[in-house]
Amino acid sequence: MPRLHHMLAASAASLALTTGAFAQVENTIVVGLSTDISTLDPAPISSRDNSNVARHIFGTLYTMSGSGEAVPVLANNLEITEDGMGYIYTLNEGLTCHDGEALTAEDAAYSFNRAADPENAFTGNTPGFVFSSIDFQSAEALDELRVQVNLGAPNPIAFGLIAEVMIHCMDSYEAMTLDEAASNPVGSGPYRLVEWRRGSEVVLEAVEGADVGVQNIIWRIIPEASTRAAELMAGNVDIITNVAPDQMDVINASGVAEVNPIQGTRRMYVGFNLSETMAQEPGGDAIQDPNVRRALQYAVDVPTICSALLNFECERMTGIVNPSNAHPDIEPYPYDPELAEQLLDEAGWPRGDDGTRFSIAFQAGQGRYLNDANVVQAIAQMLGDVGLDVDLQIMEWSSVYIPIIRERNAGPLYFIGSGGALWSPLYDMTDLAAVDSGTNYTHWDDPRWFDRWEDIRNAESEEETRQIVNEMLQVFYDDGPWLHLYFQPDFYGVSNRVNWSPRPDEKVYLFDATLN
Repeated sequence: MPRLHHMLAASAASLALTTGAFAQVENTIVVGLSTDISTLDPAPISSRDNSNVARHIFGTLYTMSGSGEAVPVLANNLEITEDGMGYIYTLNEGLTCHDGEALTAEDAAYSFNRAADPENAFTGNTPGFVFSSIDFQSAEALDELRVQVNLGAPNPIAFGLIAEVMIHCMDSYEAMTLDEAASNPVGSGPYRLVEWRRGSEVVLEAVEGADVGVQNIIWRIIPEASTRAAELMAGNVDIITNVAPDQMDVINASGVAEVNPIQGTRRMYVGFNLSETMAQEPGGDAIQDPNVRRALQYAVDVPTICSALLNFECERMTGIVNPSNAHPDIEPYPYDPELAEQLLDEAGWPRGDDGTRFSIAFQAGQGRYLNDANVVQAIAQMLGDVGLDVDLQIMEWSSVYIPIIRERNAGPLYFIGSGGALWSPLYDMTDLAAVDSGTNYTHWDDPRWFDRWEDIRNAESEEETRQIVNEMLQVFYDDGPWLHLYFQPDFYGVSNRVNWSPRPDEKVYLFDATLN
């Protein structure tokens, strides 16, 4: 039997519910989130819920729609230098920061350079994923409205990655410490912060003249799924994320709200942390062997997890790329525990007298993903069935688990979901753009993967690029650092009083949402 530990931060162990039916306030939408946010400074943000809140406060140069189309936000034009390494954006005229100062190209350049400054030691999505993926070098203001983002090498998807960087305002941030900046955002987006009560709610109001559908957005932190559903049906919230499977029928029968399902692009996996440090931990030495990693693929019954715990039918993922862009000839690993045991024997890890092959810690956060605690318990049991002594450690998400993930110290086994997209396989693959990428939580360093990025940069046709991608995906499938699970479906509970449609990429954007 797997051993189970729950690790909860004292401040997050209890739920602070705010009284009053906020969802009935005129021109206000209330969203119930399953996990707390940790910062409102753009550079350290590394989770989707946190990013969703911040994105309403901060604009970006462009944005990518849910269908992969480029949409202008703060900028209206892009030119790329002849060598493919300079991206020159022209800002809209008349932009203003929330501090009342004009927003210029200098502010945009500062937003990039501040996130990359090693003295700040940021490890969020911008420095850890975007910058490592595009080999960001610097940003510079060419004049009042034109900002140039400089790359170290041409990158075919740099535009879509740059579109994730949130723009903030230099003078205000230069005057704040990092601790002050975490709680006092000075943004460039259509909403400003009114109040942030940690562990309870974030209140935003539209800035004067903003082209948005509602005046106020309140993000409430409601970790318990049944409480989120009850608050939705009581009219106290308008939208909830991560509807639990056992709440769907109740919500749909309520007459006041319904569950809006969508197939998401988030790739759920169990990661193998292959760092030298983790190799010294129990079980960490075993998973260094790709034959052991491959054996464990056969130990987990992913379709049954989907149907029994997530209330949807799924086909197991074959790797790091969403289905529309995946390798066309790779079939998912089947559930075959007998084969898993055989391969573990052959890899040199037979069962001992007590029936155990090796012990290993398995870490996971709680409340962020659909029915995640039950999912990881099922995975731990299945791994136990083939002889692993699994020490399952379930942690509070934002204050306990996320810092471990950011530091790339989770493991030796860990459960996580990585946001993906449909507009390019390379976007999904850039989680592993470099061995030291902030999102390479596995520390995987196979040259058959990492050396091929240079080949992609030098490819002369889409066909050549696709061939290289397929070869990389085959390596990832055969010897890679993920135990493949599923693409998470997203279930949103939506009040009948709200006009809003979810996106497949978990970006809860309410700019165009309206009230009936």
